[in-house]
Amino acid sequence: MATNEPEHEPRDVEEAGANEDEDTGAQVAPIVRLEEVAVTTGEEDEDAVLDLKSKLYRFDKEANQWKERGAGTVKLLKHKNTGKIRLVMRQSKTLKICANHFVKQGMSVQEHVGNEKSCVWHARDFADGELKDELFCIRFASIENCKSFMQKFNEVAESEVEKEESKDASDTAGLLEKLTVEETKTEEKPVEKEKTEVEAEEKKKDEPEKADEEKKTEVAGPST
Repeated sequence: MATNEPEHEPRDVEEAGANEDEDTGAQVAPIVRLEEVAVTTGEEDEDAVLDLKSKLYRFDKEANQWKERGAGTVKLLKHKNTGKIRLVMRQSKTLKICANHFVKQGMSVQEHVGNEKSCVWHARDFADGELKDELFCIRFASIENCKSFMQKFNEVAESEVEKEESKDASDTAGLLEKLTVEETKTEEKPVEKEKTEVEAEEKKKDEPEKADEEKKTEVAGPST
């Protein structure tokens, strides 16, 4: 005959379940104690003026095709002391450096033909530990991000040109000032020499007159 009463679990199973939920309060010390280690990225003395997620490619001349360098975050970093700006990109998962180079005068970034979300530029890159001439292509998630990157990159390159021109102008002004000072000293030297010669001749003329006066004084003798 069927019954509606719920089936009961065996007593030993219930006790086992209760024991599993019971907190004994015991603390187990770790076998190995790990200490915190300060991780440096080399970006501690720099401020990010641009920070965008993207995917980077480099052109392989031998294979004649684009090859992916990695997906991550591209940054334009400005040094707090020197003011120099470099481009750095790391892979999002491994943090491996994909690109690492300064943005210098004469550099420019242009839109990649046929894709408004991508742009290309040439650079002397140091990502692999040695300087290499690279042709990069970077792709963003939106047209707006691509335009922001291009605008900031080109602004930095143009500002480097202005800095170089200002430095050249300052160096030129310093040279002109130095030449002017040297010319002034050269002009002053003959005047001083001429003055010294005139004084020497006058001194020679005064010596015989002074000697004659001393002789007259000796001949006259003391008055009584």
